[in-house]
Amino acid sequence: MNRELEYMFVQSARVWIPDAEEVWKSAELTKDYKNDDASLQLMLEDGTTIDHKLDPKTKNLPYLRNPDILVGENDLTALSYLHEPAVLHNLKVRFIDSKLIYTYCGIVLVAINPYETLPIYGTDIINAYSGQNMGDMDPHIFAVAEEAYKQMARDERNQSIIVSGESGAGKTVSAKYAMRYFATVSGSASEANVEEKVLASNPIMEAIGNAKTTRNDNSSRFGKYIEIGFDNRYRIIGANMRTYLLEKSRVVFQADEERNYHIFYQLCASANQPEFKNLRLSTANDFLYTRQGRSPVIEGVDDAKELRTTRHAFTLLGINESYQIGLFQVLAAILHLGNVEIKDRDSDSSLIAPNNRHLTAFCELVGVTYQDMSQWLCHRKLKTATETYIKPLPRLQATNARDALSKHIYAKLFNWIVEHVNKALVTNIKQHSFIGVLDIYGFETFEINSFEQFCINYANEKLQQQFNMHVFKLEQEEYMKEQIPWTLIDFYDNQPCINLIEAKMGILDLLDEECKMPKGSDDSWAQKLYNTHLKTCSLFEKPRMSNRAFIIQHFADKVEYQCEGFLEKNKDTVNEEQIHVLKASKKFNLLVELFQDEEKATTPTGQVPGTGGRTRLSIKPDKGRDTSSKEHKKTVGCQFRNSLQMLMETLNATTPHYVRCIKPNDFKLAFSFDPKRAVQQLRACGVLETIRISAAGFPSRWTYQEFFSRYRVLMKQKDVLPDKKLTCKNVLEKLVQDQDKYQFGKTKIFFRAGQVAYLEKLRADKLRAACIRIQKTIRCWLARKKYLRQRSAAITIQRFTRGYQARCLAKFMRRTQAATIIQKYQRMCVERKRFRQKQAAALAMQTILRAYMARQKYQALLREHKAVIIQKHVRGWLARCWYKRCLEAIVYLQCCIRRMRAKRELKKLKIEARSVEHFKKLNKGMENKIMQLQRKIDEQNKDNRVISERLVSLESSYASESERMRGELGRLRGVEEDAKNKANQVSSLLEELEKLRKELSVTQQEKKTIEDWAQKYRDEMEKMVSELKDQNGLLKKEKDDLNRMIQEQSQQMTEKMTRAIAQETQQLETDLNEERSRYQNLLTEHLRLEEKYDDLKEELAQSKNVSKPGHRRTDSTHSSNESEYTYNSEYAELEDGSRVGEDVTRGMDTSLTLKLQKRVTELEQEKQSLRNELENREEQFQRARARDDAQFRKARGAELEYESLKRQELESENKKLRHNLAEMRQSLLGGAAARAGAPGSPAYKVLLDQLNASCEELQVRKEEVLILRSQLVSQKEALHHKDEKETMTEPSVFAQDVNKLKDADELKQAYVGLKDTNRSPRSVRPALEVSDLLSRLRSAAPDLHRLNEDGELWLVNQGLKETTRLLEQQLQTQRRTYDSEVESLRGELQNVKEENNRQQQLLAQNLQLPPEARIEASLQHEITRLTNENLDLMEQLEKQDRTIRKLKKQLKVYSKRIGEMGAGHTEGQTSPGQMVEEPIHPVNIPRREKDFQGMLEYKKEDEMKLVKNLILELKPRGVAVNLIPGLPAYILFMCLRHSDYVNDDQKVRTLLTSTINSIKKILKKRGDDFETVSFWLANTCRFLHCLKQYSGDEVFMKHNTSRQNEHCLSNFDLAEYRQVISDLAIQIYQQLVKCMENILQPMIVSGMLEHETIQGVSGVKPTGLRKRTSSIADEGTYTLDSILRQLSAFHSTMCQHGTDPELIKQVVKQLFYIIGAVTLNNLLLRKDMCSWSKGMQIRYNVSQLEEWLRDKGLMNCGAKETLEPLIQAAQLLQVKKKTDEDAEAICSMCHALTTAQIVKVLNLYTPVNEFEERVSVSFIRTIQTRLRDRCESPQLLMDTKMIYPVTFPFNPSSLALETIQIPTSLNLSFLTRV
Repeated sequence: MNRELEYMFVQSARVWIPDAEEVWKSAELTKDYKNDDASLQLMLEDGTTIDHKLDPKTKNLPYLRNPDILVGENDLTALSYLHEPAVLHNLKVRFIDSKLIYTYCGIVLVAINPYETLPIYGTDIINAYSGQNMGDMDPHIFAVAEEAYKQMARDERNQSIIVSGESGAGKTVSAKYAMRYFATVSGSASEANVEEKVLASNPIMEAIGNAKTTRNDNSSRFGKYIEIGFDNRYRIIGANMRTYLLEKSRVVFQADEERNYHIFYQLCASANQPEFKNLRLSTANDFLYTRQGRSPVIEGVDDAKELRTTRHAFTLLGINESYQIGLFQVLAAILHLGNVEIKDRDSDSSLIAPNNRHLTAFCELVGVTYQDMSQWLCHRKLKTATETYIKPLPRLQATNARDALSKHIYAKLFNWIVEHVNKALVTNIKQHSFIGVLDIYGFETFEINSFEQFCINYANEKLQQQFNMHVFKLEQEEYMKEQIPWTLIDFYDNQPCINLIEAKMGILDLLDEECKMPKGSDDSWAQKLYNTHLKTCSLFEKPRMSNRAFIIQHFADKVEYQCEGFLEKNKDTVNEEQIHVLKASKKFNLLVELFQDEEKATTPTGQVPGTGGRTRLSIKPDKGRDTSSKEHKKTVGCQFRNSLQMLMETLNATTPHYVRCIKPNDFKLAFSFDPKRAVQQLRACGVLETIRISAAGFPSRWTYQEFFSRYRVLMKQKDVLPDKKLTCKNVLEKLVQDQDKYQFGKTKIFFRAGQVAYLEKLRADKLRAACIRIQKTIRCWLARKKYLRQRSAAITIQRFTRGYQARCLAKFMRRTQAATIIQKYQRMCVERKRFRQKQAAALAMQTILRAYMARQKYQALLREHKAVIIQKHVRGWLARCWYKRCLEAIVYLQCCIRRMRAKRELKKLKIEARSVEHFKKLNKGMENKIMQLQRKIDEQNKDNRVISERLVSLESSYASESERMRGELGRLRGVEEDAKNKANQVSSLLEELEKLRKELSVTQQEKKTIEDWAQKYRDEMEKMVSELKDQNGLLKKEKDDLNRMIQEQSQQMTEKMTRAIAQETQQLETDLNEERSRYQNLLTEHLRLEEKYDDLKEELAQSKNVSKPGHRRTDSTHSSNESEYTYNSEYAELEDGSRVGEDVTRGMDTSLTLKLQKRVTELEQEKQSLRNELENREEQFQRARARDDAQFRKARGAELEYESLKRQELESENKKLRHNLAEMRQSLLGGAAARAGAPGSPAYKVLLDQLNASCEELQVRKEEVLILRSQLVSQKEALHHKDEKETMTEPSVFAQDVNKLKDADELKQAYVGLKDTNRSPRSVRPALEVSDLLSRLRSAAPDLHRLNEDGELWLVNQGLKETTRLLEQQLQTQRRTYDSEVESLRGELQNVKEENNRQQQLLAQNLQLPPEARIEASLQHEITRLTNENLDLMEQLEKQDRTIRKLKKQLKVYSKRIGEMGAGHTEGQTSPGQMVEEPIHPVNIPRREKDFQGMLEYKKEDEMKLVKNLILELKPRGVAVNLIPGLPAYILFMCLRHSDYVNDDQKVRTLLTSTINSIKKILKKRGDDFETVSFWLANTCRFLHCLKQYSGDEVFMKHNTSRQNEHCLSNFDLAEYRQVISDLAIQIYQQLVKCMENILQPMIVSGMLEHETIQGVSGVKPTGLRKRTSSIADEGTYTLDSILRQLSAFHSTMCQHGTDPELIKQVVKQLFYIIGAVTLNNLLLRKDMCSWSKGMQIRYNVSQLEEWLRDKGLMNCGAKETLEPLIQAAQLLQVKKKTDEDAEAICSMCHALTTAQIVKVLNLYTPVNEFEERVSVSFIRTIQTRLRDRCESPQLLMDTKMIYPVTFPFNPSSLALETIQIPTSLNLSFLTRV
């Protein structure tokens, strides 16, 4: 022991130390502990260091903490250290961190109230726990209920579930869920829905027995024990309820923040209902009994709705409306009675004011007189031996008497309701066993404890004693079973405390004795207690400061009780006169019924006056006992003791199961844990006592295999022996020296507390040392590998570096030599260049200087010469200038007048252009006008050239004139010389010179003005050019934007169309699968109803003894088939006379038959509607896909065509503008150059004006063209969108992309199509030649205007409009047709609904009749229906007879004509290929091989033999192995072909009907045999394929040979039978899936989860008392290989039977879904399976399943996808779970898991080894936050019952029917091949 202590209490060891706030606090040792140490050096979790002193006497060390891998265990007994802090910490970790509210503690289930609704009680959870062992799944109330249910069935012993706990701990909810589990799992034994009645009792009892308290909004204020009865098949047959400790005082008093019973508030909330007007109720605040707590409303609860639920439950339990109103009258009377005000008359008497409205209402409701009630409310009668006195009561006593009466009435009402609930739950079926559910108060202690707490704690003492004895017994049984030495375990025995209370002269005896005393009081009773028990009993104490209280040491704690009120509450008296007044009521029978047993005391109920105290008690003992009238005088304590004794006898006779409910906090906060409150309740409910008992013995128990697997690492190789038991013994003797610390049993090793932790520490140290060694080796290997890599890299770098340096040196030397040579030549070149530059510069300077001098001289001479010329010609120049100015003015005036007229004309044309009528004209001649403008521009260019030529001629004349002027100048010089001689002419010459100077200045000014105007015009032109450039740039930008928008829109449209098509396809596929699933579910329901009908018929036949020897029953499926298909009547004639007995049996339950027939009819109608809808959906899907593809292509082509045309127009106009602008610029520049001397010439101005006018007109025409085109395009787009919106089926065929037409043929076809669209008789235009049209379309951009010369664009536009109108008319016609069809269908549907309603009304009327009348009415209705059907059939038969007679007459006529023509064929004697002239010789002719037609002939009487030998008695194994697959189907079809060949409709119907019924019969008989079901599924599908392949439909004849086409059916259309056989195949498929599921179900969990496929990866953790196989014996261990072998067997069997490959894929997909769903569901409900190693195991197992799929070639069947949730769950167990990046990765990875499943796995994640870490709460919250926006189902578990809808793709057979041989082993010799 010292060695272990020294080993465990070392540095870093963790311990628990007491704490005032948290009860226990964790700390860590900072120093090793030595034996002589007086204290421990500890460090708390917050880093605080403390010195923990040890007790010097005991030297008790603090509790050690369990290893982290044991924290959070499902069972507290699995903890190595069993003590209070370990239990508290384990519960807290599970509750706070893992959100798990259930935990096992040995045989006890600890349930912590989460104060939050959790999704763990659904039907899927119930199904998951059903049939499971208690240790297999996580702790749950359903696991306890399943354990009780299985032990009841296995041991045939009654069971009890004891639910206890404080108020608000969740006792009622736990009991309710347990009962719901029994009701769901077991079902009921009759059609009375007993399980619904059992559950319906809950809302009733909650309404009348539950109330809101400060601790709980729905607190049960009474205890109840419900016995749920079961029959011998363990189905619920009834229930019985016993109640205890009703808190009656709550009726008249409630503390703050509390309420009265719910029923009162429900009535007040529904006071405005018409049926409650007579109750005179109002709001709850108006009544004293409902307003004292000042909390009339519970948040989230609708009292009016709750009342409707309560009334529905009353109705379900058989309490009719009148009784319900009577109950509500009594409750309303209690409320009015509480409002009766009693006033003081004097100090000793009181009175009630006359006409008190509340007392009046009370008297009217209960039917008593006002005077009597007011009299006895204020008075009481005293009886003596001789006289009777009436004594007035003071106001206080009268008020107490009033409250006592209210409580008494309510108690009576409560008992009456319980009695009637029990009556409703009683059944006539004999009860075989029962399960009792006890919901009772837990141990209570308050500041003031009175008589109620005393009774409650007394009951808990008895229950605790029974619990201790049961635990002790189980421990003893376990030790004896394992044959280990038994030592007496010391545990707390509370028998002394029970004796103190109930023994002779105990507390209850003394209390009863004091009650009998005339002047007994609480004080005298207290003194008797002190005198009797104070010195004799150590459990009884007296408080120091009180003489009216006493203390009892209970098993949970000491409780101080106040003696005040004990006697009055124990006497429980009431004013008898008030009771007599109520019993005298003649108007209210219910009230009299409540008090009719007052004198008999058959249901005695104690009454307590209202003189203080917290509660009042009502005890209801067993009604079965005979009691005398004196028993009414028994005290409350005596009655409660007897009732409790009966309860204990019941519990002791059953096997108990314990549920302890814990309240985590007093503030109703969700998932908030208060350690103080939890420890108090754990101590009070006995959980810690269970732990103590377990810890005193051997709490840890391991099997030898588990111990060997877990601690194999502690063994050496030589220690491992073949015998595992001997190996474990040897190892334990070495590891644990103290032999008392463990014991070896037969199958297990038993350890003392703490030994597992010691072994775990040894194992962890060994693993840690091994890890360090592995790390050391790996790090050494990695370091050496890194060193070798670095050394090799260094050598390589050195080699390359040295080579590089050598190369650099050689390169440097070469460069140095080259540089020297380059320098030499470069210097030479520089000097030569410098010399040449200097030489050139000198020559250039000389040349420039000489040229400058020559120019200066020339300029001087030129100036002189020009001055002379100016003087000579100035006069002539002035005259010409005047002439020119006059001419220009005249021309300018003409231009202004013409411009004014042109503007007027232009305005008029613009007005006309905007009109609608002129719009069409402009549209026609627009291109012509543009051409005219172009021609005008060409003419103006020609005029410009003429003017230029004239200017050149003028220049030439000007040159000649200059020569002439030079000659004149010479002459003038001579004249000047003469003038010099003439002095008299000087003055005149000077004047003339001055005049010339003035004229010269004027001329210069005019020249300057002209130059300014020219500059201004040049600037304007440049500005206009820049604006045109900007406009051109904008046009280019707009073109680019349009192109980009076109591309984006096309891309968006492509994506949108792709998305829409994908979504619509997916939606249609989903809808199709849903419809198939619904249809197949209906077929399953139909089959279930048929089977139920057969079972009922068989039971009825057995009960009536109808069946006799030799009687042969018709299969139930045949009877149902007769009701479904009318052509079975012929087959019914083949049955023998024994059918009469069956008809008699059927008539005995006609109502049930009608129900089933009605249900079958509804299912048939719904099946037909679903079939039609399915076909419509498939057709719609195909049409929609084709429509979308065509529409997308057409719309895309139209868009491209429109955009390309627009782009071409813009480009062509842009080119035109650039071309015209360039021409104008050139002409202007050329003209300016030519007229440099005369810029203001008239021709120049005229040209500019015309150019401006042309530009304006071109701009106007351009805007008009753009407006027209935009309008046309918008109209076209509007029509296109309209067609898309309205029809959605007619693709646009209006647009064709011209650029896509590559050859003349395509262009001609498109053009002719457009022409034909617009062709009409009134206007017929000659068609253009194709070559001409092609040349026009493909010409350059400037020639595009020629396309409209013949009006083609207008024709195309008109054609498009006509086509649009045509399509709209067709659409309207189709819509009208569709509307009419819809209306007709609606009318038919309405008729069907009316007929259905009429049938339902008739059925409801029949069901309301008595049984005899019901049978008669049902028979009449059935006779009427059959008569109508027979009349219809007779009419059809008559029509067919007339047709047959007519055909026979025609046949006779034709045969007569043939005979007259001399035909040599005689009817029935000559074959068609035989000639009459051939003589028949009686000689032996060699037999030729007969040409068989693939038919089998049989006689009608052999039909039953055929069905019997081929279906009923056929062994599938022999057929599958030795014969061809599907042989029975081929034989049946060949027989059917012959019946069709001979045109025998009756034979066809009977054969098909008998085949279907026989298959159903064999499947019902051998439905659990996989081979049989698989065999007939394959043959049914083959038969269905044969019916399709040889039906004659072209769809199914594509793959037939010519010979097979000859074998098609010729006379009958069997499409309806194909649907029937398809439905049969669906039913067989579903039965096959169920059969395979039943075989695989036991293997899945064991093989996929429990078995270690990879040995050594998963470690076995310590387990507690709840080990697997606690309920049933182990049936064998399955492995993954077992699953794979079974799957291979399934696959090989189906392949041998010839099952279609597509069908095999669907079966495999369904099986894999079941495997994945079952595995994942168990993973989500098993905490021990959520670990890293288990994730690896699962992924390996899934990979093996995928490998199996790959081997079988089934990877593309969708089976792998069904395992995706399981794969992601396994990945989730293995990924990192720390950072936000990990959370993001988990959210993106686990897309197939729901949020609830992800959070559940993270909460359940449990480390197996110390090296793993738990998932933090913050990380889980991060995951929840990230997944908050997911739209998904909140369901936790997957639906394992879901079956994918099955389809049967057509699979034709290549086998020729004529080649099939019938083996003799089938015994079908009566069949003849034809």
